[in-house]
Amino acid sequence: MACGGFMSAPVCLIENDENGKLRVRKEAKKILDVINEPVVVVSVVGLYRTGKSYLMNRLAGKKSGFVLGSTNESKTKGIWMWCVPHPKKRGHTLVLLETKGLGDMAKGDEKHDTWIFCLAVLLSSTLVYNSLGVIDNMALEKLHYVTELTENIHVKADAGQHEDDSADFMRDFPTFVWAVRDFTLELRMGDERITSDEYLEYALKLKPGSSHRTEQYNLPRRCLRDFFAVRKCFVFPRPASTQNMQRMEQLTEKELDSEFLEQANTFCNYIYNYSEPKTVTGGCTITGTALGNLAEVYVEAIRSKNVLCLENAVMSLAKIQNIHAVEEALQFYVTEMLRMAPLPMQPERLSGIHKIAAKMAIAEVFSTMSFNDSNQIYHRELMEKIYNEYQDMCQQNREASRKQCEEVVRDVFDKMENRISDGSYQKPGGYRQYRDTLTQLTSDYRARTHSQIMSEDVLNKYLRAKEEIGCMIQQTDQSLTAAEQEKEVQRLKNEILEWERDQEEWNRHRTEHLIRQMDREQKRIRREKERVLEVNVKKREALLQRGFQQEADQLQCEIDNLKAEKQKYSQPFMMSNVFDAVSTVETSFLPGFIPNLPGLLKPLWKKGAQSDESQFLLQHSEEECSDSGFNDCSSLKAQSSAHPFTKVFTPELVQRGDEDKHNNTYRVCVSTCWTVSLQSDQSCVCDGG
Repeated sequence: MACGGFMSAPVCLIENDENGKLRVRKEAKKILDVINEPVVVVSVVGLYRTGKSYLMNRLAGKKSGFVLGSTNESKTKGIWMWCVPHPKKRGHTLVLLETKGLGDMAKGDEKHDTWIFCLAVLLSSTLVYNSLGVIDNMALEKLHYVTELTENIHVKADAGQHEDDSADFMRDFPTFVWAVRDFTLELRMGDERITSDEYLEYALKLKPGSSHRTEQYNLPRRCLRDFFAVRKCFVFPRPASTQNMQRMEQLTEKELDSEFLEQANTFCNYIYNYSEPKTVTGGCTITGTALGNLAEVYVEAIRSKNVLCLENAVMSLAKIQNIHAVEEALQFYVTEMLRMAPLPMQPERLSGIHKIAAKMAIAEVFSTMSFNDSNQIYHRELMEKIYNEYQDMCQQNREASRKQCEEVVRDVFDKMENRISDGSYQKPGGYRQYRDTLTQLTSDYRARTHSQIMSEDVLNKYLRAKEEIGCMIQQTDQSLTAAEQEKEVQRLKNEILEWERDQEEWNRHRTEHLIRQMDREQKRIRREKERVLEVNVKKREALLQRGFQQEADQLQCEIDNLKAEKQKYSQPFMMSNVFDAVSTVETSFLPGFIPNLPGLLKPLWKKGAQSDESQFLLQHSEEECSDSGFNDCSSLKAQSSAHPFTKVFTPELVQRGDEDKHNNTYRVCVSTCWTVSLQSDQSCVCDGG
C-alpha cells in the first residue's frame, strides 16, 4: 500500500530531542507503518548549501518540498523524508531522505554528522553524495565520514573493529552516486574524452606506496572502493546565474541552463530505473513498515552508544517485524472470522471458514509483513495463536447456540410450565398427560433446533431438571388414582343396583304386556271358533233337514272338535300357554297377531329339554326390544349398551295339567350376569337375581 499520494510535503524522520539525542519522529513512523510494499530508498548527503534539496525535489517530481536556502544557514535538521509513488516501478514506493547539512558551522558536532551519515548509508538503497566543484583530494577529505564507517558499523555481531571483510560491507551497503555540482572542467583525460563514471574512478585511483602520507591519501579512496560495489557519477554545470540562484524555487525550466536540465533528467532517470528496493543482510527486501522499524533499531543503538551492528540490527528488525506481522495477521484472521462466520452455525461450516480465513491471513498479511523468518518460528507462533482464536470461536459458537436453544426451550415448554404451576397435572391420570405433553413438546423442540449443535445438551439439562417434578406428579397421580378407583367401583355397584331395579320393572311390564296380548289373542281365537261352530251347527241342521245323515255326522265330528278347542281356549290364560303356543299354534290361525306370536316368541325364548325343570336362555338386544313391540325398554337399552349382560330365565313347575303339558302352570325365575370394565383394567363380575 503506497502512501506517497498522502504526503504533500516532506516530514522529519530523525531529529534531535531536548537532550540532543537522536530519535525517530512518531509522525514519520506512522506514515511508514502503512506502507506494506517494497520501498526504494534514496538518501542524499553532503555539505550544507550544496543544492541537495533541489535534486530531491526533482526526484519527487515537484518544484518545491525540501526547503531550498540561499544563505549559509542550514535549512534541513536531522533527516527528512518524503514518500512518493515510484514513477517507474509499480507497487513500489520511492522514499527520499535528505540529511542535515554536514559540516554546519552552527552545530559544530562532528559525531552528530557521523551518525547522520551512517544512518543515511544504512537506511538507503542508493546513497547520493552531493558536492561542489571537482572531485579532488580536498573533496575526498571532506568525505572523511566514509573512513569512519568501520569504526561505527559492524556487519557481524562477533567481529571486532576492522575485522569485517570488505565484501560483507559491499553486500549490505547501497549504490554510491556522486553528484558533482557547478562542475566547470571538461571531461577529458589527455586528448581523450572520458565519461563522468571514468572521471570518478580516476579520482579514486590509489597511489602506490606505504608511507603515512600515502595511506592518508588512499584511505578515503580505498573505503569508497571497498564499501560500495556500484559507483556512479553525475556532473552538473551551474544551473543559473549567481543572482538567480537565490530564487531557485521560482525559476522555470526555461530560465535554467539547458545542459544542467539535461544532466538533471539523466540523473533522475538513472535513479528511477536502477535504484533497487532496499534490502538488508540476507537479501531480504523490506517494506515501509520495516524501514521505520529499522530506523528505530539503529537510532536506539546510537542512543545507547553502541556500535551499529548490521547482523544484530537484522535480528532486532526481524523480531520487531515478525511480532508485528503475527499481530496484524491474527487481527486479520479474527476480523475475517467475525465477518464470514455469524454465530451460531454448524461446526463443519465454521471449520471451513476457519481454514479460509487462516490461509488468507498467512498469504495476504503475514507473508508480506514477516521478515527473515527462515526457521518459521513466528509462523508457528501465528498458527498456534490462530488455533487458539479458533478454539475461542468454537466456544463462542457453542455459547451462542446454547443461548438460542435455551430461548427455544422457554418458548416451547412455556405451556407445560404454566400447567405445572397451576396444578393442572395434580389429578388422576395427570402423570400420563404430563408425559404425553412432555414427549410432544420435546419433538417440537427438536424440530426447531435440529441444526443447533447444543440442541441435545440444552434439552437434556432441561429434562434432568424436570425429573423431580415428574416424580412428584407421578406420586400424586398414583395416590389420587387409587381413591378414584374405589369411587368408581362404588359408582358401578350403585349403577348395577339401579339397573336391577329398572330391569325388574321392565320385566314386570313386559310380562304383563305379553299376558294381556296373549289373553286378547286367546279371546279372539275363541270368538272365531264360536263363529265357525255356529256356522257348522246351522249347516248340520240343514243337512239333516235335507236328509243327508252321513254328511251331517261328519260335520258333527268337526263340531265336536271345535267345541273341544273352544273349551281349551275358554280356560284362564297361564304362562305355560305361551311356551306351548310356539309349538302348537300355526301362523295361519293367528292372522291378527302383532307381529305374529311365533315371530315374537322364537327370538326371545330358546326352548331347552322338555322337562319340568327345563331352563330357557334369553339373550336381550335392541332388536329383540324393537321386534317385541315394547316401548318400556329404553332404560334397559342404555344400560345394555354400557354394560353387556346375559339373562337366564328358569321356568319352575307350579301345577301339572294334562299329559301334553297343555295345562301346566309355570313360574319364571330370572337371573342376570354382566361384566363391567374399570379404568384400572381390572374386571368386576356381578350376579343379580
